Amino acid sequence: MADNALQAAILIVSDTASQDPSSDRVGDTLTATISTEGSNNWGQPVIKIVPDNVLEIQRAICDWTDGPNWVNLVLVSGGTGFALKDNTPEAVSPLIHRHASGLVHGMLAASLKVTPFAMMSRPVAGVRDKTLLVTLPGSPKGAKENLEAIIKLLPHACSQAAGANSRSLHAGGVKKLEAEAGVSSPAASKADPHHQHHHHHHDHSHSHGHGHGHVVPRAHTSPSERPQQSNDPNAGPTRRYRESPYPMLSVDEALQLISQHTPEPTIIEVPVTTALVGSVIAEDVYAGEAVPAYRASIVDGYAVIASDAGPNTKGIFPVASITHANEGGTLTPLEPGTIARITTGAPLPPNANAVVMVEDTILASTTPDGSEEATIEILTGEIKPHENVREPGSDIALGSLILQKGDVITSVGGEIGLLAATGTQTVKVYKKPCIGVLSTGDELVEHNDPRPLQGGQIRDSNRPSLLSCLTSWGFPTIDLGIARDTPIGALEQSLRDGLRGVGIGANAADVIITTGGVSMGELDLLKPTIERSLGGTIHFGRVAMKPGKPTTFATVPFKPSSSAQQQERESKLIFSLPGNPASALVTLNLFVLPSLHKLMGMGTGMGTGSHKRRPPPGGAPVSLGLPLVSVTLRHPFPVDAKRTEYHRAVVTASRADGRLYAMSTGLEGVGQRSSRVGSLASANALLVLRPGSGKMDKGALVEALMMGGVVAEEDEE
Repeated sequence: MADNALQAAILIVSDTASQDPSSDRVGDTLTATISTEGSNNWGQPVIKIVPDNVLEIQRAICDWTDGPNWVNLVLVSGGTGFALKDNTPEAVSPLIHRHASGLVHGMLAASLKVTPFAMMSRPVAGVRDKTLLVTLPGSPKGAKENLEAIIKLLPHACSQAAGANSRSLHAGGVKKLEAEAGVSSPAASKADPHHQHHHHHHDHSHSHGHGHGHVVPRAHTSPSERPQQSNDPNAGPTRRYRESPYPMLSVDEALQLISQHTPEPTIIEVPVTTALVGSVIAEDVYAGEAVPAYRASIVDGYAVIASDAGPNTKGIFPVASITHANEGGTLTPLEPGTIARITTGAPLPPNANAVVMVEDTILASTTPDGSEEATIEILTGEIKPHENVREPGSDIALGSLILQKGDVITSVGGEIGLLAATGTQTVKVYKKPCIGVLSTGDELVEHNDPRPLQGGQIRDSNRPSLLSCLTSWGFPTIDLGIARDTPIGALEQSLRDGLRGVGIGANAADVIITTGGVSMGELDLLKPTIERSLGGTIHFGRVAMKPGKPTTFATVPFKPSSSAQQQERESKLIFSLPGNPASALVTLNLFVLPSLHKLMGMGTGMGTGSHKRRPPPGGAPVSLGLPLVSVTLRHPFPVDAKRTEYHRAVVTASRADGRLYAMSTGLEGVGQRSSRVGSLASANALLVLRPGSGKMDKGALVEALMMGGVVAEEDEE
């Protein structure tokens, strides 16, 4: 074997082969395929077999990638289909640091030439540390076809992943690389298939959904005609990106990434005050005092000594004492044959065991000066022991569970009342995240600037809109102002100041929300600033939705204090929302709110649109983010051919049939482009309109994410 040969490992994922290794045929097939490339490129691969178990798959891969004896290439065969036990993509994807979508595309393209059923495979590929990971089908034939499609390029990919000098590798250009790998570019046909079928990309059947002459922007060139270059703003126009390098994710995929990278909530202990409203209990709370703490009367009347032996309360009795609810000190025991006047809520004197309602008595006599009752006649002998008496702890027993971990302190007041009644002084809750809001753009002026607008200036409506929405949700906020597009250092400094709390008071932002600067213009600097200047990771930069396509989510490593040298870095979140007002508010509700809910302890997992936290006893699960309901369309709604639209609407409740109905805030269901500020002014819901053709008919049932309360429809004349 040559000294510079690359080392490969083959992982066979199969319940059958793990029990009977002799049944495996894939290992030998892949070994033979690798050997055809020659000993100058590859050494003899190692083979391991594991069952269809996520943990065992991950352990095997990490053994080959994370230790000092790491390998250059790990091929994982099996478990990439749609069967219930096919878990390989789910096991491998979280281990990947940098995805290699081009290899996946190459394998699928090659397999599709053999059979359309290649679409039933779910391959993934990418780099973990210095090792390239590639998943392959479980059949020998399918695994061989997929590997043959990419194997000539793998030495180059593995060399780069291992840290080879990229400049020297590419010094001779692409043609030299192709010659070294033994591959060639497909001949450029004059009859370019893209141009032959270009009319497929010009379908304007959906343009009726954009009134006032507005047509959805579209590119007239293919990705291959606009090669990607660099995200360095200083690289110059010849190397600037002409297409977003970020893959287009679905909304569900974006929500999963947000859930995965949103930190767990922080627990704090706080006093019991009205400031608790909106907080989530982080630790079960038990009653430190019983309620009531004593035997108390539940009516105004007279405390008596009752007996089960027979009627012994009827007659005339002297009034020995008076007990009020606000009276303190030691009470005089009640002697047999006497009674005590008592008010609602007051403690019974010792020996008393029942209370006669004042309605069942009459005054018999007064004191000589006429100021007080001397004797009272009780008109009934049916009073039983414990009648009209609230026993100690009958409302809340001492030491009983009064609030559970995960309960929300609501504005209704019941939870605060429980804590106050039991003498609870402090509780542990999850800390609410502090959110900084930053607008970006040279064209922005403050919304309250009295000077008239000039040139291309626009008033900043996003920042006050987002701040008001966040405040209504109960989160502390920081106004980070407006950051200019030039120079890039100003944007970086604004973000750093927000994360540190510099110049804005004592609070530092746990989450920063920005608007603008996330598209493809030369002054859209947020993504390169996050990646290059702050050392952050952009988890997604495009979402297949309307509006809000360029929505970006990132995490930034941050050390809380420069003096705490040993303190670990924590992860802070940045949501970079589009600059168009409707897009910003839609994506705030759709993506930011579920993350904030998780940060404040309302749940530890966000699924694909059904983000659950602990349900109340006997109740349905409570969702993170906006509540989801079903509504009936009052009129036809246009739908986009490719992207799910979150259409701003007014949802009302019909008094006639009790159903929820939705109407667009745009004119007859149109006029909702993302720059239309007014489309959210009266909206209380976002309709989830799935991709399709034409329109959704009046009367159709669709999902709606409720941003506000439902109002009742006016009665029809």
